[in-house]
Amino acid sequence: MFGIRYIKVPPTTYLLQYRRGQLVREGPGLAFFYYAPVTSLVAVPSGSADVPFMFEERTADFQTVTVQGHITYRVADPKRLAGLLNFTLAGDGSTYTSEDPGMLPQRVLHVANELVRAQLQTLPLCEAINASARLVVAVQAGLAGSPALTTLGLEFLGLSILAIRPSPETARALEAEARERLLRAADEAIYARRNAAVEQERAIKESELNTEIAVENKKRQIRETQMDAERAVLEKQHLLQQSDMAAQIQLESDRRNLVSLATANARTEADARAYGIAATMQALAAADPRVIQALASTGMKPEQLIAAAFQDLAGKAERIGQLNVSPDLLRELMDREGGR
Repeated sequence: MFGIRYIKVPPTTYLLQYRRGQLVREGPGLAFFYYAPVTSLVAVPSGSADVPFMFEERTADFQTVTVQGHITYRVADPKRLAGLLNFTLAGDGSTYTSEDPGMLPQRVLHVANELVRAQLQTLPLCEAINASARLVVAVQAGLAGSPALTTLGLEFLGLSILAIRPSPETARALEAEARERLLRAADEAIYARRNAAVEQERAIKESELNTEIAVENKKRQIRETQMDAERAVLEKQHLLQQSDMAAQIQLESDRRNLVSLATANARTEADARAYGIAATMQALAAADPRVIQALASTGMKPEQLIAAAFQDLAGKAERIGQLNVSPDLLRELMDREGGR
């Protein structure tokens, strides 16, 4: 009424009030009355904005891919942006008088499209469809350093690459190639499993053979040990036999030496006795027989003397005519003989 109006903007909108070409008020989230015929209002959104995109580009091997994602940015310097683009509000205070506010996202997308194109043209298809992280780093750095966007006072908060898809025909070809590769890998896995089974079987057989060889070696060692023990016992017995034989030989030699010594001693004793007897006989041969007889009868008993007398009588029997022996003498001799 009478040209006086009221405006109120949210905190995410930076508002500038110009009166007769002079800036009289600015700031986020302002609310005030103004006189419309002499006032111009510039409203710059300063909150974050998400701009989705979908680009079709070619890779280094001339394959078409579709890149899908979104960019998040905000206006860091609203006053600079207001000096470059027209964000003037219409008389109703809610719409813009120009199309510049709608062109800001397009400028951001144009720069992003150029950066994505520059990256994809250096990559072959197989690498490009798996280069999301690489694209994010490169494009985000390019957006932050782009002079065209930095001049507008924009601050980039983030970039997301949701998908990089080839064309349907190329996708089917890649799927076929991947399928064949997977089938080949499956065949190789089956071959590897069978080969591993064969290797394990061979290892088991080798282990069994090694076990049998070890058992045979142990048996051979046991037999050799037993043979060595038997050989040692035989050698010991042989040594004992040799020792016994040597002992027997030594004993026989000692016996032989003893017999020889005993024989020599007996011979010496016999020679000594023979010499003694010869000397005695020689002495007796020179003596009177009656003296010898008298010496022999010395110490004899009466019966012995009578026997000697009878012997003398028997030696002179040719000269004895008649000999009378009384029965008393014979009885007495016989009684003495029986008592003795």
